[in-house]
Amino acid sequence: MKEIWTSALAGIRARVTDENFSTYFAPLRLVRVTGDSVDVEVDDEFFRDWVREHYQGLLNEAVSAAAGQAMLVDVRVAERRPAVSPPSVIPIVSVSAVTPAPVPVVVSGGAQASGAELMDFPAFPLNPVYTFETFVVGPSNEMAHAATLAVTQDPARAFNPLFIYGGTGLGKTHLLHAVAHGLRAAQPNLRICYVSAEEFTNQMIKSIQRQRMEAFRDRYRARCDVLLMDDAHVLAGKERTQEEFFYTFNALHAAQKQIILTSDKTPQDIPQLEERLRSRFQWGLITDIRAPQFETRVAILQTKAERDGIDLPDDVAFYLAKLMRANVRELEGALIRLSAYASVRGRQLSADFAHEALRDLIENRARTLNIDSIVKLVAEHFDVKVIDIKGVRRHRAISHPRSVAMYLCRKHTQSSYPQIGRGFGGKDHSTVISACRKVEHALEEDHTLRTEIEALERKLPG
Repeated sequence: MKEIWTSALAGIRARVTDENFSTYFAPLRLVRVTGDSVDVEVDDEFFRDWVREHYQGLLNEAVSAAAGQAMLVDVRVAERRPAVSPPSVIPIVSVSAVTPAPVPVVVSGGAQASGAELMDFPAFPLNPVYTFETFVVGPSNEMAHAATLAVTQDPARAFNPLFIYGGTGLGKTHLLHAVAHGLRAAQPNLRICYVSAEEFTNQMIKSIQRQRMEAFRDRYRARCDVLLMDDAHVLAGKERTQEEFFYTFNALHAAQKQIILTSDKTPQDIPQLEERLRSRFQWGLITDIRAPQFETRVAILQTKAERDGIDLPDDVAFYLAKLMRANVRELEGALIRLSAYASVRGRQLSADFAHEALRDLIENRARTLNIDSIVKLVAEHFDVKVIDIKGVRRHRAISHPRSVAMYLCRKHTQSSYPQIGRGFGGKDHSTVISACRKVEHALEEDHTLRTEIEALERKLPG
């Protein structure tokens, strides 16, 4: 029974974004499988209604495929309730492009408002797993963790705004949810708005179409105590949205309301971002999250395994940590995939089994990741020609991408320095060594370069 559910989750994970999987599917708990029915449970009615409305079809399809016959998933609310508990609907307000059916919404002071009154601003179901307790802290993220923890303890006074940047799947959304959980526990009356930049844009467009801009502005400027915005870089190039957010930012900041923004780039590196917004994003603290180091990756795997009840031997954790280096999602995804394979095949987890189960991934990476593929990727990223990177021009617009490409080739392929030199048009091996060392030293202080390298590593084939 558990094998069917595990296999279904693995199938769903391949079809939805990592954020959606972590938020809406990971919290589902298998209760029983009876005939052609699968019962799963969640902790509150709102979460149940949200999943039923948006993902019922996907759940049925994935479980049916895993079971080899038509199955129906029934999402229920867990029967057992604590004697004293906070409201079942998390008081986090999100602006979503998809509006769920009207449900009770908890507002400031615990008063109830009908879903019809706040239809454009449905409560957002926080991921119960994304808390500070489950966030594994390491050298790559300790500053961002400390900053968000400080904001949770003293909002609008510690750092305002707080701007966190880093690549996809490194924990930025986890920290936003953790802040919301922490604030909700400490100050239940706070009105917390969690929204992505894309959702902010979509809702603004709908408000313009429906001639409800005053309600939209009131929601963000007058009825919001804490604004958590994911993917702020998506604002780039959207002039009207940037203008609206500029005045929203000013209103919240002037009222001493906490603002936390995440992005995949620093404010100065976001293209087509108005200078006045760029300046305001830099008013508070800017901190980054980098790809986790080996020891942190092992700790992440062990924490995930313990939370999910997976018996993870140390040698398997070490193997996966060496294999998956780009981001946390990739790391956890490999563990889920491996656990599903072991469950379906009735095998114990071991390093040999991990190598066998992930062989297609390893072979694909080895087959597609070579000097030419890296040079092509770097050329596209920096908008230069491959022939120039392999050529002799020393202008910085060419020499910088060339050094980055050499560094990535040395780090991610088995090629020697002489082999890399030959792949770059016959360069001497000493030239390659110098370029790699230059990049390694610069990474210690140059946050922009670090962001570039991490962005490229996430795009590497395999």
